[in-house]
Amino acid sequence: MTDDGGQLTIPELAEYCRTQAGLLSGRVQTIGEEADDLLDEIDEDIAGMRTRLADQGAPTAAEPPATAAGEDDVEDLEQLEEELQTKQALVEAKQTRMELFQDLAAGYVELAEELETDLDDWQAALDRVVSFERDADAPAYFDERETLLEAVATSGDSTPD
Repeated sequence: MTDDGGQLTIPELAEYCRTQAGLLSGRVQTIGEEADDLLDEIDEDIAGMRTRLADQGAPTAAEPPATAAGEDDVEDLEQLEEELQTKQALVEAKQTRMELFQDLAAGYVELAEELETDLDDWQAALDRVVSFERDADAPAYFDERETLLEAVATSGDSTPD
């Protein structure tokens, strides 16, 4: 139902799906920028590590690394390595998240096309959108925006099983 109590039209539902896809695509771009920033940090950390090692000189076979670089330096390098691994894990998590957002965005686009070509009843179209959002757990992707699934659930309207 619309704010004025009228029924949603199929073109309005299709536009809703396209809007949701656009919002998801924007979020993918933001997450991508965050991942790029982390990758830049990783590159800077690795370059710093290489410079530090080069400045200290490589240990010889007769000299263990702790003796050549000092205990504090070895601990610092080990800590840096852990930080790099943590950042790499964050990048991988962001990449996975981006894929999930992209998949949901693509699903919304396909749904918009399906609504416009395959359905001629607004209630069937609404039920299809609500089912899609339930199956995809769409509300989890929209922190600051209510999905149709949530709107239908809070309005008390019946939803498809």
